[in-house]
Amino acid sequence: MTTENKRKLENKNLFNITSPLEGGVFYSRPEPDAEPFVKVGQNVREDTTVCIVEAMKVFNEIRAKVRGVVRKILVKNETPLRKGQPLFEVEVF
Repeated sequence: MTTENKRKLENKNLFNITSPLEGGVFYSRPEPDAEPFVKVGQNVREDTTVCIVEAMKVFNEIRAKVRGVVRKILVKNETPLRKGQPLFEVEVF
């Protein structure tokens, strides 16, 4: 059993926001000099934009899709992604 699966079993209120796209690049900010979309400890709602994933020169806003608190940011800015890769860990209300 992986560490991620163990953590989910221990705390059933955790939800991973994952990359919906293959081969994209993760951006935590709307612009290089801007504040990040979200920070650890921040409350999010279903419609909160948490990051942008750029794929094939198209910038896709990724929304939280759950209501909760960001507990971990699992990737660094400008990281190449694979489909389904966990990006954020959110404790769901």
